[in-house]
Amino acid sequence: MQTVALLGPAEIRALAERAGVRPTKTLGQNFVLDAGTVRKIVRQADVEPGDRVVEVGPGLGSLTLGLLEAGADVVAVEIDPVLARLLPETVARHVPGLTASREESVAGEPVVVLRDGDGRDRLTVVTSDALDVRALPGRSPEALVANLPYNVSVPVLLTFLERFDSLERVLVMVQAEVADRLAAPPGSRTYGVPSVKAAWYASARRTATVGRSVFWPVPNVDSALVRMDRRPVPVASVSREDVFAVVDAAFAQRRKMLRSALAPLAGSADAAERALAAAGVDPQARGERVDVDGFARIAGALAAAVEAPGDGTPGRVAP
Repeated sequence: MQTVALLGPAEIRALAERAGVRPTKTLGQNFVLDAGTVRKIVRQADVEPGDRVVEVGPGLGSLTLGLLEAGADVVAVEIDPVLARLLPETVARHVPGLTASREESVAGEPVVVLRDGDGRDRLTVVTSDALDVRALPGRSPEALVANLPYNVSVPVLLTFLERFDSLERVLVMVQAEVADRLAAPPGSRTYGVPSVKAAWYASARRTATVGRSVFWPVPNVDSALVRMDRRPVPVASVSREDVFAVVDAAFAQRRKMLRSALAPLAGSADAAERALAAAGVDPQARGERVDVDGFARIAGALAAAVEAPGDGTPGRVAP
């Protein structure tokens, strides 16, 4: 690993001013000013030299430099074209020996690659909305490490876990309330749709709280770090989409008993009750009491109870 001078408050503000960048709430931009926080994120992500790491929303490059310092090869996905153009210049000034080339990504989006003297791709910058990214250039990433924009943190996280099964671990900084939801166990007050859908892909835990003062501009809420480690998906006789449809229905009115909440999917409350019984779940329970494996069983039981027209074979749960 090489020592890299990480960005400090003065340089971050100078970079933003030079580029004419003003952080916007629309893009959920809050830049990390504190090098200690950056290194904490990298440590908790267990980043090793040679790891291929995808970073969503690199902004001015605070975390990007921390990942490069740890020896990772970074694929940075940035929606803001001004910041995407600025990032390679910033990294080249802080990490000597890198040369830039402009290429095209798999999806046809503009890409800039910084390579070291051995021809290794140390930084790849993709200018794109993360929710539109379906392929990444180069070797598949093993980790997602990011200070995720608050306004899209859960959709981005779930999208990347779905589309990139090479991701073995995730360490993201998100709004503290979102962190609690992602890591919540069944039965807890914060357990809900994000908790169940995240658990489909990985085990999650909140690892640290991050104070507001390390950001510019200072947000109105606290932040937290969430660590996620990939796990085998639950055993299910139906698709992930079918299971997630049941999850959405179960929490649409979270105070409803499952018998009532799932009646529209099953066709009636009685049919929902039979399916729940077949899945080994109390029909009078609420969604907050059911883990992801239980939802997989419920979705399978609902599908088995709905016959496909004309051939008597099990149908699919309506999306």
